[in-house]
Amino acid sequence: MAEFTLPKNSKVQKGKKYPAKAEAKNVRTFRIYRWNPDDTQNPRIDEYEIDLAACGPMVLDALIKIKNEVDATLTFRRSCREGICGSCAMNIDGTNTLACTKAIDECKGDVKIYPLPHMPVVKDLVPDLTHFYAQYASIKPWIRTQSAPPPDQERLQSKEDRAKLDGLYECILCACCSTSCPSYWWNSDKYLGPAILLQAYRWIADSRDEDTGARLDDLEDPFKLYRCHTIMNCTKTCPKGLNPAKAIGEIKKLMVERKGV
Repeated sequence: MAEFTLPKNSKVQKGKKYPAKAEAKNVRTFRIYRWNPDDTQNPRIDEYEIDLAACGPMVLDALIKIKNEVDATLTFRRSCREGICGSCAMNIDGTNTLACTKAIDECKGDVKIYPLPHMPVVKDLVPDLTHFYAQYASIKPWIRTQSAPPPDQERLQSKEDRAKLDGLYECILCACCSTSCPSYWWNSDKYLGPAILLQAYRWIADSRDEDTGARLDDLEDPFKLYRCHTIMNCTKTCPKGLNPAKAIGEIKKLMVERKGV
């Protein structure tokens, strides 16, 4: 994936520089996007020199160190620190990924950190995911049934049917894949994007769900599904190693089969 760089005519300005202490042993520079909606300033790139000898190995460790010890105004999301919650998704060294699982040593030169691309920014590294979550809600991500539930047990599933959900249920809705997709950049108002379509297929593929026809009907739209052009950025950038493009292809295949083409 191409590196996230600023255009020459960008209004993003060079910001403040926070040098490391004189006794620092292993200095690394972090160049971080900053923007505060409460002031009248344009976005800027602040530079922080961090002593890696006194810092954890992950990018999130450095961000926490900066916030705790250098600049308390730096704003970002984080929670689990285990690659499970998806909160710390951001663009690091030109790739959308999770700060908690991205090793500092994997970055080349200065560590460049930006919010997820093509999303409204709330502040600094925090994107506004309101629309993304509304799209997720639109696919009704729960088991939908018409039959009565078993009186004395859960709805059972064979091991073979359960295995069909592997590579789907692991999605943590971090939005790394959707915000790496050019089709989603230009059509996010109508195109659901790879993350939501992978989630849609997760319920279509679930043997316990009894609403496959309605789910496919909801996706039968020139924009919701078919704006995927198999660019594959989504699969390349997924921090969980999933393949949203394959899931989208499976939905398209089901569309063709139900039409008898």
